Amino acid sequence: MRRRTRHNEIAAGGGRCVGSWAGTGEYLPVDAASRPPLLAGLRRTYEGLPLLEADLAPDPVAQFAVWFDDALAAELPEPNAMVVATSSAGGRPTARTVLLKHYDEAGFVFYTNYESRKGRDLAENPRACLLFPWHPIRRQVRVEGSVVRLPREESAAYFGSRPYGSRIGAWASRQSAVVHSREELDRRYAALSARWPEDPPAPDFWGGFRVVPAEVEFWQGQLDRMHDRLRYRRSGASWVVERLAP
Repeated sequence: MRRRTRHNEIAAGGGRCVGSWAGTGEYLPVDAASRPPLLAGLRRTYEGLPLLEADLAPDPVAQFAVWFDDALAAELPEPNAMVVATSSAGGRPTARTVLLKHYDEAGFVFYTNYESRKGRDLAENPRACLLFPWHPIRRQVRVEGSVVRLPREESAAYFGSRPYGSRIGAWASRQSAVVHSREELDRRYAALSARWPEDPPAPDFWGGFRVVPAEVEFWQGQLDRMHDRLRYRRSGASWVVERLAP
């Protein structure tokens, strides 16, 4: 029987209680103290091939390419999806999921509205952390580094390769700003579609960022929480590999 949890129901005595809805529509009060610790019991056993220093590529971008190919071969949904964490100048952190659009020896590239929350954070504090959570293959990759804007011509070239609807959407959405309704967004989209029925230009408030890595960690899940964590750390013009405790 499938049940939906419902909070703050009024108990018979007038107090608050927690309960669940049965499939028949019947409400079943539950004493909170008697509920099983569902979250405490949610865990998986990780087991994978060992990640050894001798198996690593000479630099983190080459190693990332190997693991990214593995993620593609495993048919993970959106393997280029990554969490981007930023912080304001005052130290207030935020995180969100975006798509990696390019990587090479220079760094990891994503595109966004420069006036969005992350864009404002990066203008104040040009550092970021990226996380690729490849849970089905028991792997994670974490990238930390400084952030620079891409040249305008590079951002415009990528913008031109996007689907038409995504290009109009970039104009229509004042990303991270408060909007009064969905209808307001739809009206802006319709008006901009009428303005540019074929080839919208790249907005000057939109473009790419490159995260220039200073540290890249590769995490491989293992039994009994004895995970493998190998970190590349930049030291001058070369990379130092260090094993971290799990």
